[in-house]
Amino acid sequence: MPTIVWFNIPAADPGRARGFYEEAFAWAAKPFPRIEGAFELATGGIGGEILPRAHPGEPITVFVGVPSVEDYTVRAERAGGRVVVRKRAVPGRGYFAVIEDTEGNRLGIWEDDPEAG
Repeated sequence: MPTIVWFNIPAADPGRARGFYEEAFAWAAKPFPRIEGAFELATGGIGGEILPRAHPGEPITVFVGVPSVEDYTVRAERAGGRVVVRKRAVPGRGYFAVIEDTEGNRLGIWEDDPEAG
């Protein structure tokens, strides 16, 4: 069954946000490889990252792990949703897409693949 596996926290100042999450929750944060200004979070649970905010009001995004991003984007569209960001690779980690449900909520979907590139 697909479950939540990752989250993104957008920030106007990722360094300041890093300090907040390290102090408030004792999460370890380290620079995220190949993404300028982003930090990967070790929470003791699901993984996450702090990244530069793309636009005002950008919300936290959760990602659901699925066996195939392509299959689940089709399923989302069939269920009445839409694909906001088509399948993209995160080199050496996997693939993601962002969908929108019937209520306008955005949700990421994630496929692990260490061969992604």
